[in-house]
Amino acid sequence: MKKNENLNGNKEDNDGRIHISKSVFETSREMQDKAAAEEKAKQAEREKILAERRKKAEEQREKRLEAERIELIRLKQGVIEESETIHEESEEVPELTFWKKIGNFFYHNKWWLGMGIFLAAVAVYLVYGIATRERPDIIILVIGENYSLGEESELAGYIESFAEDFNGNGEVLASIYYMPYTGNQQKDYAMGVPTKLTAEIQSGDAVIVFGNQTAYDNIFDTDGILTDLSAVYPENPHIDKDRFMLKGTDFAIKTGMDESELTDDWFIAIREPADLMYDKKKNMQETYDKDFAVFNAIINDLSE
Repeated sequence: MKKNENLNGNKEDNDGRIHISKSVFETSREMQDKAAAEEKAKQAEREKILAERRKKAEEQREKRLEAERIELIRLKQGVIEESETIHEESEEVPELTFWKKIGNFFYHNKWWLGMGIFLAAVAVYLVYGIATRERPDIIILVIGENYSLGEESELAGYIESFAEDFNGNGEVLASIYYMPYTGNQQKDYAMGVPTKLTAEIQSGDAVIVFGNQTAYDNIFDTDGILTDLSAVYPENPHIDKDRFMLKGTDFAIKTGMDESELTDDWFIAIREPADLMYDKKKNMQETYDKDFAVFNAIINDLSE
């Protein structure tokens, strides 16, 4: 399919659908290139200043040496009897004590030491965050503009009723990743949706997806992205190819929502394992195999 570029430089298909992952990474690459160019310019300026300082220091050294040579000649010729300049330079420099050496080292390297301490603090913070954060047994993606479903509903509890303690930490925890995707590029970028969406779609940590028609048309409407449910549940009236439509089920009631808060285009689907930007097909397959049992339990529960 031929692609065009819109006014903001994002690539679109002829049917107007935006390729979110491409636009996000192109923008990221441009920002990185700009930052690299700015850093290169700053480095060049720093090197220029350093070269000038070295040149000035060398000129002063040459002048001092020349003055000392003249002074030495005058001493040898008997013009003068003593030279304070040469005498001072020839005096032995007292050796620094251990603690003075330490202080001198910190004084001359304080900037690099400060940077090292800062980076070490950041590393400790990240490691601590990873070690102490909650580890969900299952991650669910909610893609589409519906704050009630994504933030206020009891969807997590509903999912947990079918999940198991997969990570063996003694509790069952489901995490809901809500991304209010609207298809409106300006609005989505203002909310930071493309970046979050790309990170999740290009990772294999979450395979079960709740979405609406906008999300389906712009993200999933390509063969092979979602599992063909019509082959898995051939007699199920709620199945529309690779989607289980929530219309006509008691999903809203079971997740503590008012039925009016869920439009007829919302569905649940499961992503097919594939090689992704941030993950390998093998890892995504492991997530798929684990989460499909939960997905199947949801389909059976909503089909009753």
